[in-house]
Amino acid sequence: MNNVKKQNLPTKICPVCHRPFTWRKKWEKNWDNVIYCSKKCSSNKA
Repeated sequence: MNNVKKQNLPTKICPVCHRPFTWRKKWEKNWDNVIYCSKKCSSNKA
């Protein structure tokens, strides 16, 4: 994902808050497994 413009970053919809969130560098190797936009949403998944 080198030299990708910000408007071209992949996005997902959080199943808890239903807001879109964008790919982040810290998720580079784990993007396929990222489901929630934040730790807060992850803990509220029930």
